[in-house]
Amino acid sequence: MPLRISPINMRPIIGITPDFSDGVRKNSRSQSEPTYFLRARYVDAVQDLGGIPFVLPITDDPKLQAELLRRIDGLLITGSGPDLDPRLYGEHRKARFKIMSRQRSAFELGLAKQAMKLDRPVLGICGGLQLLNVAMGGSLIQDIATEVHGALAHQQEAAATRVSHRVEIMPKTFLRKIFGSDALKVNSSHHQAPGRVAPGLVVNAVATDGIIEGLESPRHRFAIGVQWHPEFLYPKDEASRRLFRSFLVQSSRQPSR
Repeated sequence: MPLRISPINMRPIIGITPDFSDGVRKNSRSQSEPTYFLRARYVDAVQDLGGIPFVLPITDDPKLQAELLRRIDGLLITGSGPDLDPRLYGEHRKARFKIMSRQRSAFELGLAKQAMKLDRPVLGICGGLQLLNVAMGGSLIQDIATEVHGALAHQQEAAATRVSHRVEIMPKTFLRKIFGSDALKVNSSHHQAPGRVAPGLVVNAVATDGIIEGLESPRHRFAIGVQWHPEFLYPKDEASRRLFRSFLVQSSRQPSR
């Protein structure tokens, strides 16, 4: 199916959160330059499907975060290699994985909370789903492989452009309405997942091993997180295109600011 691109003056501006390295190397005298980095696939998906991508500058200043939200129509919270610090959801660290920089976690948590209050459309992908759950008061499974007996291999060895396992899409959810299907095959590249679901969020997708693969808020016009990576699949996958397009349509319907 050909990609449908809206006229440039009708496209919503989508703020995309980048990953961040503070340049500090532990146990080393050297220090590199603080750096933003982001997979181009996130930008490409927004641009190809009708939005204007805008990579956001990281700041922990709530006033600057609010100003950024006033200037965008939708918020895309991207995945991350490092994990959120478990102290952010009231737990001690159980697994020795790299922890996300304080700058990025403070930025994304603050931005997500404000976006939800403003009812600004939010799409969280992989770590973005996990962050959205924590921002709203939920917790995470810190390491699926060691905490969930009989779990699937959620870190697939195949390329992320290929699918690896099935997820069930819950009835009466916005995600079911978007996909028009009760199941689909997804790619998988995560070792964590939502644990305690935040108040106000509902589960919209589950893997066959019971791991939560998606959350949404019925009280918001669009607040959805998925554990898989549709930005890798959308060129050939209609379900992934539908998810991005729905996000962009809701972002286009923003009230005047």
